[in-house]
Amino acid sequence: MLNYNYVINYRRYRMPVKVNSQLPAVKQLEADNIFVMDEDRANQQDIRTLKILVVNLMPRKMVTESQILALLSNTPLQINVDFLQMTSHKSKNITQNHLDTFYKRFDEIETEFYDGMIVTGAPVENLAFEAVDYWDELKDLLDWSRSHVYSTLHICWGAQAGLYARYGIPKHKLSQKLWGVYQQSVENPKHVLFRGFDDEFFSPHSRSTENFSVELPQDFDILSVGDKTGLSIAAKKNLREVYSFGHLEYDRFTLDFEYQRDKANGESEQVPEHYYPHDDPSQTPKMNWSSAASLFFSNWLNYAVYQDTPYDLRKLAKYEYYNL
Repeated sequence: MLNYNYVINYRRYRMPVKVNSQLPAVKQLEADNIFVMDEDRANQQDIRTLKILVVNLMPRKMVTESQILALLSNTPLQINVDFLQMTSHKSKNITQNHLDTFYKRFDEIETEFYDGMIVTGAPVENLAFEAVDYWDELKDLLDWSRSHVYSTLHICWGAQAGLYARYGIPKHKLSQKLWGVYQQSVENPKHVLFRGFDDEFFSPHSRSTENFSVELPQDFDILSVGDKTGLSIAAKKNLREVYSFGHLEYDRFTLDFEYQRDKANGESEQVPEHYYPHDDPSQTPKMNWSSAASLFFSNWLNYAVYQDTPYDLRKLAKYEYYNL
């Protein structure tokens, strides 16, 4: 089997600063939300390749593969990536040979442990969760992840599915599809997932349903909202689960592809908002979310995964991790 477990070895990212813990500047740096590693922790730190599992539910799998890998590449951390397929679903837009070659089945990874997992969106949001043909398989995977994955990043429908499978929180139908690039707030600038962010940023959205902040469990932080998008990003306080209801991973032309596809199929001629210059689909789309996407994924990898995951991943099956 061709190894799609890319070892991603990269550049250009600030690693934690190691200094003498007694240096007066340390307290100010920590107050300013700059991560500082003292000498004792640095000397005791075990470093190994991170293991990330990507559950790619998007129809254009090769496009999503490239988008996710590009964002995972923006740190100097070494990362092994496994892609997982839903065997209870027959993909229409990719060959089974591609899946058999580059993707694993659950029975192949069931005894494995991962530092992080990404569950992508899927074009099934207008269906009841139970009507999705791979729902039972996905539910079993999410339950398995509690004792086999340290931190899971859920994206768009993957976020809605995670909240429903884990907590029974429903999604709610929007009166009109939320489609375009929207401004979002940073609710807590000192939260580790938003280190380095400006007060506001932009993110693509493409969905017809939403979740309400008031329905989240008490041990969640609401991290980003928008006037048009509503709840945009939330996470458990321990960062074991992160939920992003937009599509920061989208590249410049993803919304354009969706628009041209839907128009050609006679489904909709709704133009994505705040995307094309002057709302003119004949012009090249603007991209104003690339920096935010790169920083968000880097922060998730660094602070939600790398800094806290156990060196021996088998510890995830022990009670102190499983029960977090």
